Amino acid sequence: MMKFEIKNSLFWRTSFVFLLLLLLIGLAYVFITAYSAQRYYAETTQRLNAHVAEHMLLEVQPFVEGEVNEEALHHIMHSMMAVNPMLEVYLLDNEGKILSYVVLDKKVKLQYVELEPIQAFVKTQGKQFILGDDPRNPGKKTVFSATPVIENGKQLGFVYMVLVSEQYETISDTLWNSYLLNLSSRFFLLSLLAAFVLGLIIIWLLTRNLRKIIEIVRQFEKGNLQARIPIKSSGELANLSQTFNHMADTILGNIEELKKVDKLRRELIANVSHDLRTPLAVIHGYVETMMMKQGSLTAEEEQKYFQIILNSSENLKKLVSDLFELTKLEARQVELSKQPFAISELLWDAHKKFEILAGEKNLRINTQIDAKEAVVYADLRLMERVIQNLVDNAIKYSPEDSEINLQLSQEGKEVLVSISNTGEGIKEEDIPQVFNRYYKTEKHINTNKSTGLGLAIVKNILEMHHSLIQVKSKLNQYTTFYFRLPLYQ
Repeated sequence: MMKFEIKNSLFWRTSFVFLLLLLLIGLAYVFITAYSAQRYYAETTQRLNAHVAEHMLLEVQPFVEGEVNEEALHHIMHSMMAVNPMLEVYLLDNEGKILSYVVLDKKVKLQYVELEPIQAFVKTQGKQFILGDDPRNPGKKTVFSATPVIENGKQLGFVYMVLVSEQYETISDTLWNSYLLNLSSRFFLLSLLAAFVLGLIIIWLLTRNLRKIIEIVRQFEKGNLQARIPIKSSGELANLSQTFNHMADTILGNIEELKKVDKLRRELIANVSHDLRTPLAVIHGYVETMMMKQGSLTAEEEQKYFQIILNSSENLKKLVSDLFELTKLEARQVELSKQPFAISELLWDAHKKFEILAGEKNLRINTQIDAKEAVVYADLRLMERVIQNLVDNAIKYSPEDSEINLQLSQEGKEVLVSISNTGEGIKEEDIPQVFNRYYKTEKHINTNKSTGLGLAIVKNILEMHHSLIQVKSKLNQYTTFYFRLPLYQ
């Protein structure tokens, strides 16, 4: 039961709000209709009786030699009221003061009537809807008819006739309230009920897709990461569905990426542990041997053991140094110190530095510079590390009596640096992996000579320079690593 209520809470809240809106709209409609009907009746009454005051003057002269003709005035007024009891007749002077009047109950509370509406009524000849003062109800406006009283070419005042008496308004209000009650209790309530039922159906249809979305989200929450919202239409809910699907794909991708990172982390720990264990085991073994055979070793044997220990410690030192450097590079914690320099100098320096090491394997290093004056803007120390790592890598994986080629050329606004070596090459399926840390092909695993981090370091340094290291290789023929840098402008 609780689940049903939660699931449909939006539906019921929307329905409740819709019901309130219907009630407000219905009440507003009733009052607007009532106001419009009353105004229509008042305007119609005034328009139909606009000239009743003029007609009265045809039967009686309100003033005789400037004095109010009370007897004649009251006679004609009573006659008119007998025909139409809604009328109230007032005789005003030019300032709006009430000089005489004929009303049913003699309850006149005003002494003056505002002249501005009367003058506007006379000016428009009753063609404009205008409300004037109600002498028996101060502050209230009512429909009227008026005409000026002129004697011997001189205006003496106005005849001011209220067309809807207070008694009529009381009866009208009572009947109107009864009408509103009947309207509300019959037609309005039936219409409201029909609209509400229809609204519930429409809201249920509109929220149907939303309920489906909620169900898919709950499945995703419970662990079904493949749950996606089917999109069959357009609009806000379709946009919401697309957003959720995109978010779910992103989360799933992030989870897969985290799994890969975690796998790489475990592999890294295993590789680091293995690479650290090897030189440490060698150092420990020979130190232990020297302690056990202390005094019985010849000078040559001690020298040999010390050299082995020294080489192992150097390998260990290089491994730790490379690992620390790669970690900083991958975390982008290395700040570049860029400067313009001739990159050809780095290739010549690498040629000279590795010439002796290459000679131990009878390797020939050929350096071809086609862009001697090419200047790049980069971190000199890091670019030197890139070239040295690539040359060192080429020497390690080159067979004896082969060649290593260093080449610098210009391509448009870029320089191309390539390091090639002949030999066994790299399998096509292995090429995408050669820049991963600790990756080594099966035939080239040699932990005594390589930390396995050199190419990974190269890749990260070039990425920080917005460049890309690439490789071409053909089995049993050659391998070429190359990258590009923009010329310094």
